[in-house]
Amino acid sequence: MGELEELYDRHGVDVAFFIVYIREAHPEDGWVLADNRREEIALLDPVSLDERAGAAEACALRLATKIPILLDDVDDAVASAYGGWPDRLYLIGRDGRVAFQGEVGPFGFKPEELASAIETEFASRT
Repeated sequence: MGELEELYDRHGVDVAFFIVYIREAHPEDGWVLADNRREEIALLDPVSLDERAGAAEACALRLATKIPILLDDVDDAVASAYGGWPDRLYLIGRDGRVAFQGEVGPFGFKPEELASAIETEFASRT
């Protein structure tokens, strides 16, 4: 989250940043990671919006993020529409077009590419 937080701090006045909390990637009743065990992270896959909100709140607190978090509903409509699972970066231009679509994470999660896209978007407006 460090690089995203830096982008938020640098551009948050001009760019609306949001994290969209989607389906849990590593729930207890799914694909559990050893790292989660070591870090004492144990979440069941939420089956209601209230449960997903609780998981998102726990995530926000653990990561100490300042970036506002939005919730995808449990039907995963946003994740499906944007190909966001397990994570992905997007920049939506002022005109509503997708100005940047990062590759699928975790290996395609590259905040430096988003930073470049933000710079390009600002340069095109001057």
